[in-house]
Formats: sequence, structure tokens, C-alpha cells
Amino acid sequence: MIFLIGLAAAGLLGLGFVAQQHAAYREPLGRMLHPSLLLDLIHKPLWLAGLAAMVGGQILGALALSGANVAKVEPLLATNLLFALVIGRIVCKENLHWNEWLGGLMASGGIALFLVLGRPTGEHPTGPESERWLAAAGIVFLALVLVSIGRRSPLQTRAMLLAAAAGMLFGLQDAVTRGLLLRLGHGLWAIVTSWQPYALVIVAICGLLLAQSAFDAAPLRVSLPAATAAEPITGILLGVLVFTERLRLGPGPLAGQIIGLAMMVSGIVILGRSPYLAKRENNVSECPEARLP
Repeated sequence: MIFLIGLAAAGLLGLGFVAQQHAAYREPLGRMLHPSLLLDLIHKPLWLAGLAAMVGGQILGALALSGANVAKVEPLLATNLLFALVIGRIVCKENLHWNEWLGGLMASGGIALFLVLGRPTGEHPTGPESERWLAAAGIVFLALVLVSIGRRSPLQTRAMLLAAAAGMLFGLQDAVTRGLLLRLGHGLWAIVTSWQPYALVIVAICGLLLAQSAFDAAPLRVSLPAATAAEPITGILLGVLVFTERLRLGPGPLAGQIIGLAMMVSGIVILGRSPYLAKRENNVSECPEARLP
């Protein structure tokens, strides 16, 4: 059941990303990283529809996290790029090419290999006061570094760096959500008086702004793969560091996990180069005529 819920969450996220990118791409580049970008986008029905799909995906993702640890759920959420590709293919009304099939097989096969060999098990109900949450501060710092570098980089590089920073915050968001779910048994007052629900809102808004800025700068084929790859890696890392989730560390299983993650990231990169994720210059219902090389 967790597997199906995770895939459903990824499907809604993929749909939301496609709709949001089509709306955000029409915004002036001068609004990148500025709150006015979000304030303008909330007046666009297409973007709001994408936001609704994304919220639905986050809710289903939280439901999946309530029944499994972070290291198990994150790879499933990473399949959102597959769903975004399928949506782009339907819009274009064209068949998938061999490289897109290869990317899909590598991404899904890598996820399966990681879950089968890694078998993430166990976790410690980490309270908000635990010093292990300092790892989250490290993630925020790295995201800020990427944003700082991106501000001085060419447009396509900027889009990738901003998207990667957004993916890191999305992974952090998933970890904080898991932390909140583990605290539900302590009562509402324990949740309200902790820093986690407020940090969750701030991280979600900042991640959304970074993602929309990346979508404003470049097509999904440039921006979304970086976000899709960064989110599960961040989530798995925080699952191990914060919740002490255990992965199988024998030589064979560890090598298989590394290969699985490498396959997943490589598949995501291959899928990201699909022309179906290229920036649309015309109406969003049309197949793109202008594509990046």
C-alpha cells in the first residue's frame, strides 16, 4: 500500500511541476528569487492548478511517510520525473524514444535495486530538541551556497543550481514532516510548542520559491532533474543522520545501493534531456517548437 501511495504522490507532483513550469516560464527573469514571483503566480489558474496537484502529492507523500521511514519513501517520490515525461508525451502526441525508455528503466530499476538491497529498517523517534537535527541546518547551508553560486552563473546553470537547492529543501521538508508525524502521539500541545511546524512552513515556501525561479529560468529538462535527484538523496541522508535509519552495510548490499542510486540519478538525467520537457514558447497545449540543443 505504501508503494502505491508513494507512486500516486509522485504522479501528482509530476503533474504539478509541469503545470507550474508552464506558468512560471512566462514570468520576467528579473523576478527570480523575489517573493513577487509567487505573488504574481497565484493569480494564474494554471499555476494554481499545479499548486493544488503539488499539495495533493505532498499530502499523499505525508501519508506514505506515516507508514514507512524516509529512506523507503524518498526513492518512490523521485519517480515524479517519469510522470512529468508521460504528461509531456501526451501533450506532444508522440512516441517515446529509446533513450527515454532507457532513462525510465534506469531510474525505476535503480530505485528498486536500492530498496531491495538497502532494506531501510528501524528509526529512532527523534524529538525536536535532539542535536541530530543540526544535520538539517547543514542542508540549509548547502542550499544557500548553491543559491549564492547560482546568482552569479549563466542562466541554465542557475536553473540547475536553484532546482538542486529546491530539491534539497524538499528533502528536508519530507524529513521534518516525518518528525512531526512521529510526535503525534505526544499531543497537539507538544507539536504547537515545537519549532518543527513553523520550520516546515518556512522550508516549504522557500523551496517553492526556488523551484519556481528555476522553472522561470529554463525548461523542465534543465531544472526538474536536479530537483528530482537532490530530494531523495537529501531525504535518505537525513533519514540516516536524524532518525538513525539503518541500511545494510555489507560489501555486497552497500555496493548495490551505490549502484542503485547512481542508476536512479543517471536515469533522471537522461529523462531530463527529453524534448517533451523542453520549454514551450507557445500555448501549453502545443508541442514545443523551440527546443534547447
